[in-house]
Amino acid sequence: MCAEYVYPRPPPQPGQQGDRDMRQQPELRSVSQHQRIVADLIRRRAPVVAGLASAFGRVLADDVTAPIPLPLFDNSAMDGYAVRAVDVVRVPTQLPVVEDIPAGRGEGLVLTPGTAHRVMTGAPMPAGADAVIPMESTDGGTAVVRIHDGATAGNFVRCAGVDVRKGDVILRAGTVLGAPQIGLLAAVGMTTVGVVPPLRVAVLSTGTELVRPGQPLRSGQIYDSNSIMLATALRGAGAHADTVHFVSDDVAQFNATFAQLGDYDLVLTSGGVSAGAYEVVKDALSGHGVEFAKVAMQPGMPQGAGSYEGIPVVALPGNPVSSLVSFEVFVRPAVRTAMGYRKALRDRVTVRLAEPLDAPPEKRQFRRGSLDLPSGTVSLAGPAGSHFLGSLAGADCLIDVPEDATRMEAGATVSAWLLD
Repeated sequence: MCAEYVYPRPPPQPGQQGDRDMRQQPELRSVSQHQRIVADLIRRRAPVVAGLASAFGRVLADDVTAPIPLPLFDNSAMDGYAVRAVDVVRVPTQLPVVEDIPAGRGEGLVLTPGTAHRVMTGAPMPAGADAVIPMESTDGGTAVVRIHDGATAGNFVRCAGVDVRKGDVILRAGTVLGAPQIGLLAAVGMTTVGVVPPLRVAVLSTGTELVRPGQPLRSGQIYDSNSIMLATALRGAGAHADTVHFVSDDVAQFNATFAQLGDYDLVLTSGGVSAGAYEVVKDALSGHGVEFAKVAMQPGMPQGAGSYEGIPVVALPGNPVSSLVSFEVFVRPAVRTAMGYRKALRDRVTVRLAEPLDAPPEKRQFRRGSLDLPSGTVSLAGPAGSHFLGSLAGADCLIDVPEDATRMEAGATVSAWLLD
């Protein structure tokens, strides 16, 4: 019979039976300690120059200053007539139209007092003109125009530099380049820009039991979901991710696969990090620059991090929920920080529990949740077990339960991390 896990009672206090056994247990690393270790491990790549078309979604490496002003010259904000405001103080009035100025006409034009130039939106203002009468305020005449409404100086005129002045810092380092930012760069005449390139990450799942999706399963086998799940999460964080064919629980095969990975900024593994008999990642990398530890969190207690043959390695547990939650807690913020994103952390909201929950003692728990923002509450999305991937797929947040909470009642306030 299958049942949901029931958390044990808190460990014995000093002086109670079992205290001696507890002192022999290795000390758990805190979540914040392991976050710092992973963050220190992952380094930013040197900036590169990218064309505007390929810079979308990247992070700006340096401040950008405007080489020209915007607008570059005084121009009309409307289709209409360029005039001197003093010539249309009394309306209705008529003025002879002596020039026609379409957008793009560049030769210098001078407005004679008492006349008008027909002008299109974006066309340069003639010297001497200080206002534009919209077409709707006239009879639209081409030789002589009858003007119904007056204007003050500056009416419907876009002055040079009113948007951006030459030499202004128009974008700051750390800005994520979206359509408006790339449009601004193009508007000031730039064709390339310095950006922080995405980290190159190899994702490697381990386990003799794993089978590629789409292949037939034999007894005891399961489909590999972690590699594509983690690679997708990395791409969502802005990184470049390649999935590497999973390896069996064999140290020699793992080492051979690792040696053929090529040039990556990070290798992310899942599985093989716990205390079982076939922990291939732990067996292969322990003592070679990668340290394995137990972190005071649930799910995702077994973790590994370090550098193997000069390549940063973060080793995550193999249970799917443990793996993805560990990615959210440790890897995603470190990767985004290394790629220059100002916003490295998930958005968080403070909400009230819609129902009570139990948590393991002395561990920070991350429960899947479903938010009801209008009411300011969050409900549990499925059980706490690390194999309930279906409930994670249906969740829209992670409920951050503090280490000192073993039970929280309905109505208690919690922090919820907003997922995509």
